[in-house]
Amino acid sequence: MALLIRGGRLLRGDPPALEHADVLVDGDRIAAVGPRLPRAPDAAELDAGGFLVVPGLVNAHTHAHNNLFRGLAGRWTLEDLLNHGPALNANRTADDHYLSAAIGAVEMLKTGCTTAYDLFMAVPAPTVEDMEAIARAYTDVGMRAVLAPAVADVPFYATVPGLMDLLPAGLRRTVERIRAAPTAELLRLSGETIRRLTGAGGGRIRIALAPTIPTQCTDEFLQGCARLAREHGVGVHTHLSESKLQGIQAQRRWGKTSVARLEEVGLLGSDFVGAHGVWLTDDDMRRLADAGAAIAHNPASNLRLGSGIAAVRELLDRGVTVGLGCDGSMCSDNQNLFEAMRVAGLVGNVRFPHDTARWISATEVWRMATLGSAEALGLGAEIGAVERGRKADLVLLRADSMFLSPLNDVVGSLVYAETGASVDTVLVDGRVVVKGGRVLTVDEPRLRARAQEAADRLREKNAAAWSLAAELAPYLSTACRAAAAMPYPVNRYATPVA
Repeated sequence: MALLIRGGRLLRGDPPALEHADVLVDGDRIAAVGPRLPRAPDAAELDAGGFLVVPGLVNAHTHAHNNLFRGLAGRWTLEDLLNHGPALNANRTADDHYLSAAIGAVEMLKTGCTTAYDLFMAVPAPTVEDMEAIARAYTDVGMRAVLAPAVADVPFYATVPGLMDLLPAGLRRTVERIRAAPTAELLRLSGETIRRLTGAGGGRIRIALAPTIPTQCTDEFLQGCARLAREHGVGVHTHLSESKLQGIQAQRRWGKTSVARLEEVGLLGSDFVGAHGVWLTDDDMRRLADAGAAIAHNPASNLRLGSGIAAVRELLDRGVTVGLGCDGSMCSDNQNLFEAMRVAGLVGNVRFPHDTARWISATEVWRMATLGSAEALGLGAEIGAVERGRKADLVLLRADSMFLSPLNDVVGSLVYAETGASVDTVLVDGRVVVKGGRVLTVDEPRLRARAQEAADRLREKNAAAWSLAAELAPYLSTACRAAAAMPYPVNRYATPVA
């Protein structure tokens, strides 16, 4: 079915600029863009007068499983969050996974995001049935997604330098009994997920691989992921040098950075995405640039967890593709890319006092959330721009919104002032999925009520895991502070390390 979006102001180009133009959608793609386009006899018409028409935003890194437990993270580092992994993620049913993904997808759509790269986790690992539930959630809500079961075959506690030596004997025995899922089973799960779910949701669902943190993966598993990626032609997404502890552990284990080791096992390439990249060295950045790899920048999460300030200016200057992510709702509190854009545009400024030429511009941030993220997802020719031949993933924002009025610099307003509250209409694959700020595809109040019931039940069911995490917390904190004080080639904290 054809749809003519008439009379809007379109944000197009690189660098982007506003123009008065119509958009003709034919099926799932943009058939034409231009002023006063003729209406085909069978085309419906959508009046975009008074609206800005922009490409759907693209979330380059998120975690659907986090949505059920938003707001529970206190003064947590990344390692504190991982310590609470069983408390947060164990004992979930496939329906729980569906609900968690669906409420996150609804939030993204209502704030103008049409596509996400979702690294989904479960304890001890997701099943294929869990992944089917996640794919169904995105399909029902109406989003586009690249889904990757995020798994590892080394227990988290074994990767924290010095932790086991600090634990009392009884607690140490408890931790030593924790086992990760077997390597062969994780590779089987990843391969089966690719075979069964690629192309689901009318082609809107793609599958990728996610060895979740390199230092939590055996070399056998990393090599197996490289083999699967080549065999199936899929992307690879991992948490890359997110915290200093990951950098320290990589040096202790391999005598080199995670990036250098991933290059050795054949995982770096144009289909590789490293999330965060806070503690990348200059040599790491060179390797990523040479490989054509991408970084998914998650500024809100990096600050929330105290991980550090990523060297985004240096990455861009080296030609590394940089996308923008919200990360999970446990570590950035929401799935709103407008907030992520604002933080991304601000956080790096303090790295370059009075050297404003090195600050990240609004245009660069906007590109991260659109074309940059699209390229990171392997969809650079498909989404991220309002152009003929691309997928009809479009967002209409009310131009008279208080966040966009007066409209002096459209990109500056979208990056620094807009909150997502101006989003009125969203199309994915040419289908209207949000209208008047309301999601049309699912019963949102019922979805929220079911999600609350699931969250209440899981908090109670996982009480023992919460207690174990609390018992481990002081020992983990001591080990992490000691590791954070160790020497490393770069410092991404906002203060010298004592």
